[in-house]
Amino acid sequence: MSRLQPLADVVWHVSVPHTFVGLHVGTRMTVVKLSSGGLLLHSPIPVDDALAAELAGLGEVKHIVCPNLFHHVFAAQVKARYPQALLHGPAKLAKKRKDLSFDAMLSETPHPDWGSDFELVFIEGSMLNETVFFHCASRTLIAADLIENFHQCDHGFTRWYLKMGGLWQKPGWHPILRLVYLNRRKARASVTRILDWPVENLSLAHGDVITGNARNQLYLGLKWLL
Repeated sequence: MSRLQPLADVVWHVSVPHTFVGLHVGTRMTVVKLSSGGLLLHSPIPVDDALAAELAGLGEVKHIVCPNLFHHVFAAQVKARYPQALLHGPAKLAKKRKDLSFDAMLSETPHPDWGSDFELVFIEGSMLNETVFFHCASRTLIAADLIENFHQCDHGFTRWYLKMGGLWQKPGWHPILRLVYLNRRKARASVTRILDWPVENLSLAHGDVITGNARNQLYLGLKWLL
């Protein structure tokens, strides 16, 4: 059975179990086949032989993106498997992970290999230092920690945490995590730019992806910041 799940034309996603401070939130990698033919891996997860074979069937891995200061845990393993791929991340992450050799720092200026594929917004005012990607052709927004969207969870404590935060079975961002926004005025300006995109699909790191009319769900998840 294929682990890669289609999200849109030339966009796939794959999830693995993952815990964070005792919460079973899982994590997701998004795969995009670039117009140049290569693959971009956003928010890397462990790539075993089976997943590597699936990826090889789509194309050659050219870029590995750590989108913020937290989604880098598996970057070394994935880079070791694909040493020819370019590793991208925030400048502050390069200082944090001196064991990783970053080939390019993320900014709102797309890398030349995928300048025609994406528009990017760096979320100002946040401790996460996240850059979100909008895949223009498929109208798919790719983000790590912009919102969460859990409609099912078998872990009791995690489900309680989501319900207490008003996030159970609807998109949002937990009140505790809102503390990462140190300057909400700047963050609001960034989010407004994101909401200007005609987003149809949303791939996010934690919870369920959203297909079709995702902009409305994105607005619901972010309205606390607007």
